[in-house]
Amino acid sequence: MIFYRFFMLVVKIIPKRKHKENSQINILVTGTFYSDHWLITHLRPMANAKNCQKLTMVATSPVPEMNKVYAAYAPRWLQQATGKVGSRLLYFCWLAIKERPDVLVGFHLLLNGLFVALLAKLIGAKSVYICGGGPREVAGGGIRTENRIFSRIGQADYFIEAQLLKAVNEMDLVVSMGTSAIKYFKNKSVNTEFEIVPGGFDDEVFTPNVERKKEYDLILIGRLSEIKRVDRLLHAIKLAKKKLPKLNAVIVGDGPDKKDLEELAIQLGIANDIDFVGLQNNVHVWLQKSRCFVLTSDSEGLSQALIQAMMTGLPAITSDVGDLSDLIKKGYNGYLVSELIPEKFSTIFIQLFTDVSLLEELSNNALNSTKPFSTIQVQGHWQRIFDKFLNRRII
Repeated sequence: MIFYRFFMLVVKIIPKRKHKENSQINILVTGTFYSDHWLITHLRPMANAKNCQKLTMVATSPVPEMNKVYAAYAPRWLQQATGKVGSRLLYFCWLAIKERPDVLVGFHLLLNGLFVALLAKLIGAKSVYICGGGPREVAGGGIRTENRIFSRIGQADYFIEAQLLKAVNEMDLVVSMGTSAIKYFKNKSVNTEFEIVPGGFDDEVFTPNVERKKEYDLILIGRLSEIKRVDRLLHAIKLAKKKLPKLNAVIVGDGPDKKDLEELAIQLGIANDIDFVGLQNNVHVWLQKSRCFVLTSDSEGLSQALIQAMMTGLPAITSDVGDLSDLIKKGYNGYLVSELIPEKFSTIFIQLFTDVSLLEELSNNALNSTKPFSTIQVQGHWQRIFDKFLNRRII
């Protein structure tokens, strides 16, 4: 981080380029994605903004086809020499310097956002950091992230945290998935601009389908890692089955904990009632086959899967953490569980699935709560953001 601050000081004294006046902008983006859906929900509304001319995504895995989105992959020799992440970031640097885009975007601070802040100063572009992981991307020096470098620190390092906050403060715009990250950064005296843009979803895809048979009571969609605490869900289902013997669930996603969770389901005697179906690109179908969305995580931003589920007409039962309360209103469109123990989740499972009218009421309210998250609405949000950039003659 010391070297990073040194380079940041150096690039600040380099004369900035003069920008030609235009009405459209070119965007260069990089980040790590665990599913096509995550990528599409962010890039499509950004690229479809009328004042976006072209969006180039630097990635290591295939980028789905989208209007005005162009994929850029590091050469194979570079990948072999420096690995996937290293080659992606080096190629991102090369394209930024060579093509001089108007806006640089990095998903997550470590390490994409750090490169964006530095390069944007170097080439005179606008820097946008999309904070998908909330405050944990910075708090304690990033030790709670899945970044292989920072997660090895072992214990909170407040010097590194302070340096990361300085990097965030260098950004022209921080895009958060919800309110908690903005509160955290403002409390830490970060004075840049903030916007909440959790992603845009196709409301013709994520919509209720009454013709599809409901096969599952509960659905959890997410990466199967420690922070998601899917083990808590399995224990809660085990408890609830004393009152609801037919209660079942489907778990969509993959991750390092998948094998352990499958073994836990066997140990709890509920393996026949839990389907681990891995990564799925048609998650809307799985949502349409389910009655209620559930998250038992220790930490969350405003979950994309939650938004997709509620657009499909599913009420939600989730941990009361992070930004989830931005969307869930207790007893209106779902329930927030403050005491994160299986007993509390199982109690609500029983309450909801023994009252058909309550389930229907919450389902209708969930659908009405998610209208601002359609692709068209979010596309308009990005257009207003880019208009601000253009009006200030920053690009």
